[in-house]
Amino acid sequence: MTIAGFDPSSGAGVTADLAVFAALGCFGVSCITALTVQSTLGVEATHPVAGDIVAATLDCLNRDIPAAGVKIGMLATEANVGAVASFLERLNPRPVVVLDPVLRSSSGRELLSPEGVRRMQERLLPLVDWVTPNLDELAVLTGLPVGSRMEMAAAAGVLQERFPGLTVLATGGHLDPPDDLLLQPLYEGIWLPGVRVESSSTHGTGCALSSALLAWLVRGNSALEAAQAAKQYVTEAIRRAPGLGGGHGPLGHYWPLQPDSIRQ
Repeated sequence: MTIAGFDPSSGAGVTADLAVFAALGCFGVSCITALTVQSTLGVEATHPVAGDIVAATLDCLNRDIPAAGVKIGMLATEANVGAVASFLERLNPRPVVVLDPVLRSSSGRELLSPEGVRRMQERLLPLVDWVTPNLDELAVLTGLPVGSRMEMAAAAGVLQERFPGLTVLATGGHLDPPDDLLLQPLYEGIWLPGVRVESSSTHGTGCALSSALLAWLVRGNSALEAAQAAKQYVTEAIRRAPGLGGGHGPLGHYWPLQPDSIRQ
């Protein structure tokens, strides 16, 4: 299940998440938290879905098709953060949950209010198994400066200390090289080496990473295996992007289905 916003250009949000699930052999259902007016050129407007509709959608889906895993992306409002937290609290057993804390668009538009961020810290983060912040999101969630490899590691450690049991996959796409940091409870951090692919088709990389991570976890991979496979998936999806649009285009989400692809 993906709980996220709707991107009509299919570069990010539920449309991208469902593509990733399908490409990796998983059937996806979705709950839309906001409609957006956007293309590869940027987000022009955001129209949140009411919290009670989000809550009703989640309950309706769960009664019929209980999810083996849940990916949470853009929530848009404090009310939606609360609705998702309440939903997770009622699940027994609780599936694996991956949170991609979408707080701002790449163009700088705020996608979750400060009140929503506080609600996320207070109610949602204690309920999830994984969080996949980029450098800016990690800084907002911890209140610490995050601009270097050392600061990224320190902030990831602080986030995990605040939420015992949380696995952090901090993404370093803006670092050089673009290494990610996997920090599991009771384990030393592991740096996952990255290779920069020069491309303008980078819209929705965070969505794709978190969705791929969930798919590999649901299929029974270990934390390290799933993180490595998700990073490889995104790197190759950038490399094989179709080159659509005049701005930051979508990834090549379906590359694993191409005949020459390397199977995991």
